Amino acid sequence: MSKPPDDLAFTPATGQRLQWAQLPDHVRRGLETRLGSAVTRADTQSGGFSPGVAARLGLANGRSAFVKAVSGSINPDSPGMHRREARIAAALPTSVPTPRLLDSYDDGDWIALIFEDIEGTTPRTPWQQAELDRVLDAVGELTAALTPAPIAVEPVSELMPMVFAGWSRLAAGVESGQDDLRGVDPWAQRHLAELVALEALSSDAASGGTTLLHTDLRADNILLTPSRVFFIDWPWASRGAAWVDLAFMLPSVAMQRGPKPWEIFDAHPVGRRAPAAAVTAVVAAAAGFMIRGSRLPPPPGLPTVRAFQRDQGVPALEWLKRRTGWR
Repeated sequence: MSKPPDDLAFTPATGQRLQWAQLPDHVRRGLETRLGSAVTRADTQSGGFSPGVAARLGLANGRSAFVKAVSGSINPDSPGMHRREARIAAALPTSVPTPRLLDSYDDGDWIALIFEDIEGTTPRTPWQQAELDRVLDAVGELTAALTPAPIAVEPVSELMPMVFAGWSRLAAGVESGQDDLRGVDPWAQRHLAELVALEALSSDAASGGTTLLHTDLRADNILLTPSRVFFIDWPWASRGAAWVDLAFMLPSVAMQRGPKPWEIFDAHPVGRRAPAAAVTAVVAAAAGFMIRGSRLPPPPGLPTVRAFQRDQGVPALEWLKRRTGWR
C-alpha cells in the first residue's frame, strides 16, 4: 500500500481471456444451437475480471450477441458466479438498464451466458468529466428505480461477508504471526484496533435498506451508448442501503484519475441523504477489504486483481482518514 495516491499509472481491470475458438467443440456447438446460427466473427473483450471467454459474436444470419463462458478448471469460483448471474439477469425487470439475457448453456462443467449485444463502449479512463457526469446521474436513477428491490436477493452483508471483515482478518493475521503488516499505511497500523471496531458496524450499516444493489460498479462494468448508460455483470446483486453502490464505486473512480471519493459522494443526491456514521463504517470496510485483499495471492485466471485492489485501497483509505479525523 505504498503506492502514492497521485501516481499516474493504474492497474487495468482484466482477467485471462480465452478466445472463442479455444472453447471445446461441444460448447461452441451448444451455443450456436441456442443462437440459431453459426458464429462468423468473435471479438474478444479484454475488460473485466471474469476469466474465460467474453466475446461479441457476429452470426451468419446477420444478428449479434455477447457470450461469456467459463469452466471450473479456469477458476473454481467462476461457474457459481455465472450461474447466479444467470438467475439474477433472468429476473431483472426489463426497465433495468442492462443487456437482456437471451439464453444460457450449462453442461455441469462449462457454463455460458448469452446476452443481447449492446453497441456501446466502456467509459474512457482516465475518467472524462462529461462521461462521469452521465454515469453518476444514471447511478442515481438506478438507485431510485431499484428501491424497493424488485427481486428477492440476500442482504449484501450475507452475500459477501468477506467485504466486511478485511481489518479483522488483518488483525487476526498479526495475532497469529502470519502478517507483519509490512507495506500497510502506518496510519492504518496505528489504528488497527479502532478500524476493527468501526468495521464491525459496517455489515448492518450496508444492509440497512431495501435497494437492489449491483455492488460492483466500475468503468469496466458500464457501457455507454449515445443515449443510454447500461450497467452490466450482476452476479453480486444484493439488498442494502441505497448509497452503498455509490460508495463502493468511488475508490475505483479516484484510482482511474477521477475526482476524490468525497468530492463526488458529498455532492451527489444519493450521498447527501446517507447517514454519516453508517457511511464511515462502510468506507472503513471497503478500505479494509481492498487492503487485505491486495496482500493475498491472485486467484486463478485473475493475475491483476490484487494490484487492482491495492490501487483502489489507496483512495479508499484516504477517504477514510478524512471521515474519521483520526491522526
